[in-house]
Amino acid sequence: MNRTIEFPSKDEYPIYAEMYMKWSKQDGSLLQQLEDSLSKTKKLIKTLSNEELNFRYSKNKWSIKEVLVHIIDDERIYGYRALAFARNDETNLPGFEQNDYNDNSDTAERTIDNIMQEFEAVRISTIKLFNGFSNKALIRKGTANGNVASTRALGYHILGHELHHINIIENIYMKKFKEQENSY
Repeated sequence: MNRTIEFPSKDEYPIYAEMYMKWSKQDGSLLQQLEDSLSKTKKLIKTLSNEELNFRYSKNKWSIKEVLVHIIDDERIYGYRALAFARNDETNLPGFEQNDYNDNSDTAERTIDNIMQEFEAVRISTIKLFNGFSNKALIRKGTANGNVASTRALGYHILGHELHHINIIENIYMKKFKEQENSY
């Protein structure tokens, strides 16, 4: 991807989104970063056993499979928000309760291949969506759950949200899994 989508200024996203924005390179390479993170995530997931994919490091934490479905859900929702903002929809779009989404996702009944096929399809759709936005559409703002953001900020949110969760999988889930394995 050669298209440049500039990193948003701080007035283009709510303060809570900073935790995701910090994961992105701020060099305008959003589309390339989305492609690269898809490849990295697919590579990581292929290395994990079913036991690891279903592992919860604490009673109330999601499994890795559930984290992946959460990333997909979030990307779909933020992709829709980006489309609405780009098209200048002035509706205050609703928020969503991630725990309710997880509780009703039936992730345990899905194979990892099924989840990753959906992940890849959603990511390719996101890349095509953002690649099709004009520069004017990318800086349009809208409101979702009472928070104002620009279209391009939502693209960087999608990327940073995934990278945030993959970091947690690599540095918390895998560490705790190995500790549990070594304690037997």
